[in-house]
Amino acid sequence: MATTHSQAAATAAAPTPTTAAAAGPVGELDLETRLALTDAGMTVRLQDALLRLGVDAAAPETDARLEDAGTEALTAYVARAQPTPAFTYRTPVAALLDRAARRLEADGWCRDATRDASGARCLYGAIHAEASAAGEEDDALALLLEAIRRRDPRAQTIPAHNADLAGAAAAVQLLTQAARLADARGQ
Repeated sequence: MATTHSQAAATAAAPTPTTAAAAGPVGELDLETRLALTDAGMTVRLQDALLRLGVDAAAPETDARLEDAGTEALTAYVARAQPTPAFTYRTPVAALLDRAARRLEADGWCRDATRDASGARCLYGAIHAEASAAGEEDDALALLLEAIRRRDPRAQTIPAHNADLAGAAAAVQLLTQAARLADARGQ
């Protein structure tokens, strides 16, 4: 009678009376055994990683051109692939502006809507999403408008300036500058 793979594995893994008595109570492993098991597990993981690296390195070149991909989509993809930086600001408005900048990096930036279908947000939309109180949001928007007017004294509103931005990087940079301004003022 033929045995299946799982039956053979169960038979091979079943301890014999002599090995079970020598190993001690079930569940207790000595240090050497635990180290050997950990070493075996790490070896398997490293071999798997090397295999993946070899596959990634051997991937054929593609005919896709970088110009064909949208810069906002690429920026959002890169931001999602990178770990979120640690919290850096201790003041509430500066922390809010910093969180809004990280949200734009993660979710993407959009020009003509508070939030688009893909989840990307404008400057106001990112602040609104991160604010926990209306007063905090108002203070953050006032500081953002001040940071915008430092760059462009003719700027009238945040949405109008948002529509004139070149891309997500410029939006994130504005929020970061506003966060620094808020932190310097202790807000």
